[in-house]
Amino acid sequence: MSRIAVLGAGAGGAAAAVELTQRGFDVALWNRSERTLAPFQARGGVVHEGVLGEGFVPLSRITADLQEAVAGAQAILVCLPTFTHGEIARQLAEAGIRHLPVVMNPGHTGGALEFRHAFTEVDRRLPPVAEFSTLTYVARKCDGATVRVTGRAKQVRVGALPGGAEALVAAQAMFPNASPVADVLAADLANANLVLHPPGAVLGAAWVEATQGDFTFYVQGMTPGVARVMARLDDERRATARAFGHEMPSLVDEMRLIGTVEGEANRVGRADDPAADLVTAIAGGQANQRIKAPDSLQHRYYLEDFGHGLVPFIALSRVAGVPTPTADALLGLGEALTGTPFRQTGRTAQRMGIDQLDRAGLLALVREHGHD
Repeated sequence: MSRIAVLGAGAGGAAAAVELTQRGFDVALWNRSERTLAPFQARGGVVHEGVLGEGFVPLSRITADLQEAVAGAQAILVCLPTFTHGEIARQLAEAGIRHLPVVMNPGHTGGALEFRHAFTEVDRRLPPVAEFSTLTYVARKCDGATVRVTGRAKQVRVGALPGGAEALVAAQAMFPNASPVADVLAADLANANLVLHPPGAVLGAAWVEATQGDFTFYVQGMTPGVARVMARLDDERRATARAFGHEMPSLVDEMRLIGTVEGEANRVGRADDPAADLVTAIAGGQANQRIKAPDSLQHRYYLEDFGHGLVPFIALSRVAGVPTPTADALLGLGEALTGTPFRQTGRTAQRMGIDQLDRAGLLALVREHGHD
């Protein structure tokens, strides 16, 4: 495998284009917005700084034409905001692009399920599909053509839909740090942002509006109260995973595997307040220490992690029969804060194509043979 079409020219897509090019892949960069692509086209590639080094990588193609981007490619890497997953699936299906394995970096929670449902509404012949549990980078675009990569995941989980073995192979070829899991539910429920963002986004909303995000989200915003809510949400995530047959690490241990929490030194181990581990570990993570809080209630920590994090998580929990009072409360407050009806606009059970399924039916959908 040597040619990759990277769909998405935000920070994640730009970072992926840099690393894949550095590793010898021929990368085409696609985005539907000519405006987003223009700075990259003017330079002929991506300027980068941070953990991938400082420099410039040229790209063979930078285009808003989807057919041109995938021409000659051997795999598609989707690095797009989660709320576009259904749309890109339909675009690929309508263009007849079903012969290439699709790797979603990341799928967040329910991304592969929504991709499958949207694609097969247009074309029943689904391509091989795999998804990562989280983005492989901590990255921000400094300007139109420059990406600053402050962290690179040591390990990410990757799950494939039935028939997705080719996508699983492609994912590991592109990212050797990808660790295969039994099914996409194991990847969906390892999404760290699902637990990391909503508690601080809700409980820090007044500060977000008052300062336009002029504080560090993972340090100044990581108070004991926020961490206690986060710990409750994490318990619900792990209980849901357990109901589907997956024993998941705690949030801190998952972040330690990813690399956004370093080493054993951050383990506090206070029996009287387990959430103290969260405060110390998350605030001490080097990759996240300088990341500013959302600058408004329209930031992706609200629009993405509520509608496409909490909404699909609650939908999966309902199928599993697991109560989620903390997630429910956060979602309700998020809707009130932003004025957005996430239960209608987000990644619902219907959009994932699981609204008519029980636990056994969902397991049958995501596993080759449909058994526990």
